[in-house]
Amino acid sequence: MIALDLPENIREMAPGEKFQFRCHPEVACFTDCCRQLDLALSPYDVLRLRGHLQLSAAEFLEKYALIEQEPGATFPTVYLAMVDDGRASCPFVSAQGCRVYADRPGACRIYPLGRGAFSAPDGSSQELHVLIREPHCQGFDASAPRDLDDWKKDQELATYNQVNDELLAVLQHPRVKQGLQLSANEREAFILALYRLDELRERLGANSLEPSLELSDHERQMVADDDLALLRFGIRWVQHALLNK
Repeated sequence: MIALDLPENIREMAPGEKFQFRCHPEVACFTDCCRQLDLALSPYDVLRLRGHLQLSAAEFLEKYALIEQEPGATFPTVYLAMVDDGRASCPFVSAQGCRVYADRPGACRIYPLGRGAFSAPDGSSQELHVLIREPHCQGFDASAPRDLDDWKKDQELATYNQVNDELLAVLQHPRVKQGLQLSANEREAFILALYRLDELRERLGANSLEPSLELSDHERQMVADDDLALLRFGIRWVQHALLNK
């Protein structure tokens, strides 16, 4: 196990460890975990959410997101904008639960676990998991033991993890680790390529994306028709345009 400096209520999971957890409307704390939180959204989270809501990328970002540039960070972070109701509630939570449950963000799916991923020296993706026990949560009180693989399958995390791990080549690029700072225009390009996919598609179609990245006819058709293929192109473009220059 990797030595981590974690809060008292979070600990790294041991290999093969089982845990008990079940969240449902009969639990007294139901939806409490959907309030008072800073929820960063990955590009794939936004792709899924805006598809569920049938919104363009620009519409989703305008209505449901906050884009912040943390001091010293290379890239901006996209956060879910919480409702100003005195509890900083998720805009998609209701008394009956999550209104976008089928396309909820990866961090919501994996809870009460957390996942960290990193690129190993050989280029492969490695991961570690932590168990989060918040004081209010009563979901640990009744359920059969679960293991990690069963939980990930049950929560349909495979594609979320796969696409997020493809982004490691950007987020953990050697130049980022060395403290790379981008210009305001470059930060906007990062958001364009990974979050504003409608605009990215328009620029590709108009051959106005600079610097250009060569695409075969088949690849052009794929990114024209499929948002996930377009996002994967966007990841490659960020590497090409912002990191490998």
